[in-house]
Amino acid sequence: MLLEEEKNNLEENEEPTSEETSSEENSGEEVTEIEEVKEKAEAAAEEAKTEKTEEKAPVIEASTEEDSEEEDDSDDADDDEDSDDEDSDEEGSDDDSSDDDDDDEDDVELNMEDEEEESAHDAFDWSRGNKRSANYTEEEKEEYLKQYDSTLSAVGESTIVSGLITAIHDGDVVIDLNYKSDGLLSLSEFRDMPDLEVGDSVEVYVEQKEDSRGRLVLSRRKAKLLRAWEAIRDSYENGTVIKGTVISKTKGGLIVDAGGLETFLPGSQIDIKPIIDYDSYVGKTMEFKVVKINETIKNAVVSHKALIESDLAEQREAIIASLEKGQVLEGIVKNITDFGAFLDLGGVDGLLYITDISWGRINHPSEVLELNQKISVVVLDFDENKKRISLGLKQLQPHPWEVLDESIQEGSNVSGRIVNIEDYGAFLEIQPGVEGLIHVSEVSWSNQPINAREFFNLNQEYQAKIVTIDREERKMSLSLKQLTKDPWSDIEERFPVNSRHSGEVKNLTPYGVFVELEEGIGGMVHISDLSWTKRFSHPSEFTKVGKDIDCVILDIDKDNRKLSLGHKQIEENPWDTFENVFPIGSYHEATVLRRDDRGAIVQLPYGLEAFAPIKHIRKEDGNYADPEEVLTVKVIEFNRDDKRILVSHLRYLDDIRREADEQVKKERTAERKQTRDAVKKTQSNVQRSTLGELDALAQLKQQLGDQDEEEEDDK
Repeated sequence: MLLEEEKNNLEENEEPTSEETSSEENSGEEVTEIEEVKEKAEAAAEEAKTEKTEEKAPVIEASTEEDSEEEDDSDDADDDEDSDDEDSDEEGSDDDSSDDDDDDEDDVELNMEDEEEESAHDAFDWSRGNKRSANYTEEEKEEYLKQYDSTLSAVGESTIVSGLITAIHDGDVVIDLNYKSDGLLSLSEFRDMPDLEVGDSVEVYVEQKEDSRGRLVLSRRKAKLLRAWEAIRDSYENGTVIKGTVISKTKGGLIVDAGGLETFLPGSQIDIKPIIDYDSYVGKTMEFKVVKINETIKNAVVSHKALIESDLAEQREAIIASLEKGQVLEGIVKNITDFGAFLDLGGVDGLLYITDISWGRINHPSEVLELNQKISVVVLDFDENKKRISLGLKQLQPHPWEVLDESIQEGSNVSGRIVNIEDYGAFLEIQPGVEGLIHVSEVSWSNQPINAREFFNLNQEYQAKIVTIDREERKMSLSLKQLTKDPWSDIEERFPVNSRHSGEVKNLTPYGVFVELEEGIGGMVHISDLSWTKRFSHPSEFTKVGKDIDCVILDIDKDNRKLSLGHKQIEENPWDTFENVFPIGSYHEATVLRRDDRGAIVQLPYGLEAFAPIKHIRKEDGNYADPEEVLTVKVIEFNRDDKRILVSHLRYLDDIRREADEQVKKERTAERKQTRDAVKKTQSNVQRSTLGELDALAQLKQQLGDQDEEEEDDK
């Protein structure tokens, strides 16, 4: 008993104030994080497995007085010691307040150093006693300590333990952990327990078994966070259900408080139906399953939809097991997409494709269906493994081809609207579910190619004639052109050969021009029949689409519905006269139109074009002639059949040089002849020679000799 009383006195002297406990608890809450709590808990659990926790109570030694013969002397001695302690305490306080006494300051500094080095237990003088103390043997002390330790629970740091609330006072809560000291927590940590009472059991996290003041440091917030993360991880691994409260709305979903930890609830995981109003869920407490966690940042994604789906799983299995093809069911339209609609069949969803909604063509399911609309559908197919059900709405009605009026036959005229356009034609719907194809070849009597996407427009109404109909295959071919008379039936009378007509240019190709003479009647003018004198690389150099052009009918192919046309035949063939105007060897002025590596195209008089090889357009300075430059050329080839003329500027220059050389020779020959005639005349008239005359004759002879030498050199 004395030992327990001494221990209680010690605990009362060392018990911390509530303000100090609260301040340290608050600072601990700000610094610690969930990861540190988890690491400490794991380390403590590992340490508990390998080491044995031993708690030792302080040893209280009874005072041993050598001279204990008289009780009065012992009491007087105790009183003297108490008074001495009080005097020393007063002196210590006076020393703290005094700044002038150096010796007292040294004593204070020494006392402070001792207090820093000693712990709370070391500051107590265990050898002191009082009049109620008793002496124990070592065996008795050891036995008492064992009995005391057996009454305490083993408490490890960084672990979660359960304790009882023993007192609630002035914003503090005292918790008994069955440990040698009680824990003190702020009442603010129990805001989630408004009905907290003495005797309630709570879980707390042990941060320290003993701080610098010997107090037990606890935290309920860390215990809640650790338990919450354990519950979240257990839900993710084992599929258990957790509870949480929706606290706010965020982008793409909601924020859920699950035991103190904030988790994310995506909008797609709130319910099996699409949710539009997220605000209606804020403040609600719901059950969830954890579908994703992140151990690094301690974050999780939860789902309420998973719970609903699990509840509907058995119901879905029962419905699918009872399904049969052709079975008619009632469903509610829960979602509409571009490709169809999803129906709720009472716990299981089915897909109604857009092609199975109506026998006629529709652009979007919303043209026929509405959200939450209740309709009857037929089961077309289902897959028990993939849980897929294909539904049909139009199958509840007979096919339109089966009830098609018998009066609709080949040759009948029908009306409808264009519902689909392809490259090869357009589909005309004469009634819902009954369509016919208007091929591009049945649009016009003309052979001019027709682009169906440019000619037809969706929902445009047309009248057509039925060409073929097959009720078994449910196919029909229609024609627009057969509503009018075939213009080719009397083509020879209206467009005889060699007759002249005017038409509109409809198309240009590298090899010719397509001309439409009237609706359904057209032909082609070959590029070689555009001009007698000019050669074109492409018909676009001569005419453009949309312009009118005069032409002559050259040939008629009634079977293939083709006309051969010509434009140059409007004029007479000038090549009959060109042969006389541009004979071989004649010279003409020509203008260079264009030049390439092969040669140049030059324009002769009368607009006639000729070709000059590249080497034949070299000028006197050695350079080639440029476009727009005027040259004198010589005709070196004329082909009337191929309508081709070759010219050369080089040959012209050669001819000029040759003519110049011949002229020089003629002049020299005439001069020599004149000189000889003069000599002969002089010799015949001379009867007698003189010395002076002989000199003149010698000079004349020398001159004739020089002329002969020059003539030989020229040869």
